[in-house]
Amino acid sequence: MSLVKFRSRPFGDLIRSNFFDLDDFFEDRVWDSDLLKGRFWNGKSMIPAMNIKETDNDYEIELAAPGFDKKDFKVTIENGCLNISAEKSTSEEEKDTNYTRREFSHNSFERSVKLPDTIKDDAVNAKYNDGILRFKLAKKEEAKKKKPKVIEVS
Repeated sequence: MSLVKFRSRPFGDLIRSNFFDLDDFFEDRVWDSDLLKGRFWNGKSMIPAMNIKETDNDYEIELAAPGFDKKDFKVTIENGCLNISAEKSTSEEEKDTNYTRREFSHNSFERSVKLPDTIKDDAVNAKYNDGILRFKLAKKEEAKKKKPKVIEVS
């Protein structure tokens, strides 16, 4: 006796092809995707997207965190890491003679970025506007890109 893996076909025999199996397509792309494995969602909190850009004088970081207020963020620099966390809870209750309606939500995240040694820890600015948390991290003078010195040939 041998065991055979049973696979149901949710779409029946509508599409049959030697080159394209609809069931395999959805099984591989949806159920085994990174979305469900925790790359974007770890079961407790969402991990916001982040852009980091280096300029000649500083680093600019943008973190997409809509739905939060400025007071919800906690930002620290510790052991060469920029640590960003936010937490927000809301609840609403409506009572009537026939029913009680309660709604609540809780959102939180944590992100850490290892900073290069060329950052001035005391020259970090943060602004939150329109759901985007922006940082400017100034570089130390010796790390700034300098214009090449032109030497005149005589």
